[in-house]
Amino acid sequence: MRRVLATVFATALFIVPLHAQEGSDSAITGVIQNQIDAFLRDDFASAFTYASPSIKQLFGTPENFGVMVRQGYPMVWRPADVQYLELEEIGGRLWQKVMITDQSGTVHVLGYQMIETPDGWQINGVQVLQAPQVGA
Repeated sequence: MRRVLATVFATALFIVPLHAQEGSDSAITGVIQNQIDAFLRDDFASAFTYASPSIKQLFGTPENFGVMVRQGYPMVWRPADVQYLELEEIGGRLWQKVMITDQSGTVHVLGYQMIETPDGWQINGVQVLQAPQVGA
């Protein structure tokens, strides 16, 4: 399962700052926030609606999707704080960076790959990125 997740959520090799898609920021962060809100209610059926067709096909059911999120992304399932960072184009795909603080106070930075579908913006994968270094 981890190999499948790694393949699905693999990163591109280069980063280009995003300028042309700036109007999409609020729509994209809205989708991510709506999914997080659904996770907070344990409403995996609603959370699943924000996943792209390929993610839906991969997991098949909201229940399977929920198991993956609870086990692989507990910080997304039960965040203490969510902050939206930059939206970037990476390898021709849009990635929204999100900084999530989990219930224990640990900070995680995640990349959400977003795709535009006939149903609007959907989440096509999530990757845990290296958290920012904090030090003196």
